[in-house]
Amino acid sequence: MPIVTISRGSYSRGKDVAEQLARKLHYDCVSREILLEASEEFNIPEISLVRAIHDSPSILERFRHGKERYISYYQYALLKHVQKDNVIYHGLAGQYFLRSIPHVLKVRILASMEDRVKEVMRRDQVSRQDAEHRLRTDDEERRRWGLKLYGIDTWDSRLYDIVLLIDKLTVDDAADLIMETVKKPVFQTTAEAQRILDDQVLCAKIHAMLVNFSLMIEVQAHDGVITLCNIGEVLRSDEGLRTKIEGMIKDIEGVKEIEFTEKSCAKRDHVNPFYNIG
Repeated sequence: MPIVTISRGSYSRGKDVAEQLARKLHYDCVSREILLEASEEFNIPEISLVRAIHDSPSILERFRHGKERYISYYQYALLKHVQKDNVIYHGLAGQYFLRSIPHVLKVRILASMEDRVKEVMRRDQVSRQDAEHRLRTDDEERRRWGLKLYGIDTWDSRLYDIVLLIDKLTVDDAADLIMETVKKPVFQTTAEAQRILDDQVLCAKIHAMLVNFSLMIEVQAHDGVITLCNIGEVLRSDEGLRTKIEGMIKDIEGVKEIEFTEKSCAKRDHVNPFYNIG
C-alpha cells in the first residue's frame, strides 16, 4: 500500500488535510512522532532535531557538524517508520527524504498569504504586521534550507505529484482528491518499490551509525551489497578504524558484502546528500 507525504507551510491547513485523509484511508498519520522516535533512539534533544531540519544554514553554521548528524538520525527514523506502508507523513522535509521511493505520493498544500495571516492572528493573538513577518521569515528559512542542502526550492513544483491550493477547496475536498490519486496503480507497492525502500532504510541506518566517524562518507546499498563511498583521509589511512567499521556493518541484518571507495557515489538525480541507492 502507498505512503503519502504532505508538505505545507505553517498555518496552511496541511495538518488538517493529512488528518482527514488518514481518517478516510484508515492510515497511520505521523509528524512529531518521528522527532520523538529519533530523539529517543539517538538520545538527542527534540529541539536540536527541529532546528537541524528547519533552520536555514546560516544559523546552523555554528554547529554544522551537529546539523549533519541530526539530519541523518531523523532521516533514518522517518524511513524506518514508513517502511511498514499505509502512512501519511506531514512533518519536516518529507518531500526530500522520501523523494526517490516509487510508491510515495508527494503532495504540497498551499494557502493564500491572507488566509495564513488571519489564522496566525486568530491563534496567536498578534498584529497583522507580526503575523506577516513570522510567516515570511518561516517560509524563507525553509526555502534556504532546501536550496543549501539539496539545491531544490521547497516551492519547486517538481518535488511534488500534486499541488493543491486550499482556497475554493475545503479540507475535505483536498482529502478526497488525494485519496483518489493515491489509489492509482503507479503509487501501489511493488516488489521493486519495496526493495528500494528497504535499501534506503539500510543505507540510512548505516549512515546514522557512521556519521560520527566521518561527515563526508556516503553509503550505497543494493540487495545487501554495501558500498562506502568518499571515505576520506581518516578511513583511507586508518586500517584499524576501517576494520572496526566493517565489523559493525557486518552485524546488521541484511548486509551481505561491504566495499570501500575513495570516489563519491553521489548521483545528481537524487536529492539526498548523505547516501544514494544503487
